[in-house]
Amino acid sequence: MPPKGASRATVSRTSLVALSAALAVTVPLLAGCAPGGDGKSGPAAPASVRLPPRGAGFDYQIGGAYPPPKGVRIVSRDRSDSPAPGLYNICYVNAFQAQPAERASWPADLLLRDARGRVVIDEDWHEPLLDLRTPRKRERVARRVGRWIDGCAEKGFDAVEPDNYDSYTRSDGLLTARDATAFMALVSRHAHARHLAVAQKNTAELAGRSERAGLDFAVAEECGQYDECGVYAKAFDDRVVDIEYTDGGLRSALARWGGRLSIVRRDRDVSTPGSAGYVRRTR
Repeated sequence: MPPKGASRATVSRTSLVALSAALAVTVPLLAGCAPGGDGKSGPAAPASVRLPPRGAGFDYQIGGAYPPPKGVRIVSRDRSDSPAPGLYNICYVNAFQAQPAERASWPADLLLRDARGRVVIDEDWHEPLLDLRTPRKRERVARRVGRWIDGCAEKGFDAVEPDNYDSYTRSDGLLTARDATAFMALVSRHAHARHLAVAQKNTAELAGRSERAGLDFAVAEECGQYDECGVYAKAFDDRVVDIEYTDGGLRSALARWGGRLSIVRRDRDVSTPGSAGYVRRTR
């Protein structure tokens, strides 16, 4: 997610696509070279999944879609939007927390609650955390997220970006890294069955679990600002798209990783051109 103080897109995110029966299908993994268009070997990925090109022009449009600037080959958009024709398209899905407008639509027992029965909230975004503590609950949440992933696939996206992988760090100790990894593995299995690659969103501390979680590349926010780009670059063989929200972060990312990773400077609201705060730079 964008850092504290940013405004994530809050448009309604619904899908009419039924859950694919493929959720329970195990997708075989390649032992060798993963397809990515540049001939370099990379993380193992399902044979039917296309990975993003390394070091390609990138734009982060989760706050609203608009015509990609010249030179952009990869774009990330909210699942409520459509892919950009001819580009590598990543579909943003809030997988680990409930959007405020959708809270009432979630079964009450799938919202994480503390010992006093109070729903645990991500205060930065006013989003309830989802309860992933048991296999049964993880499966139920994954079925709902799977419907959204189906929508991404039906629209023609190439990959999915499940946000808030790190929500366990905001759970007051109720969720663990193991819970997060187990749930992500379910999400990845379903996405791979729909021929979508899966991005690790932030959460550098779990980069070493990428294979276990079924992750194919990384979408990192401010890895230049916080000196984390190397963690993702190592885990995903440079298949990393990075969003920086400050000029200093952009300079740091470009100084070490320019030409290797896909790096863009955006405004914290991830706004559209014509908005007062719109910022997009690559140098």
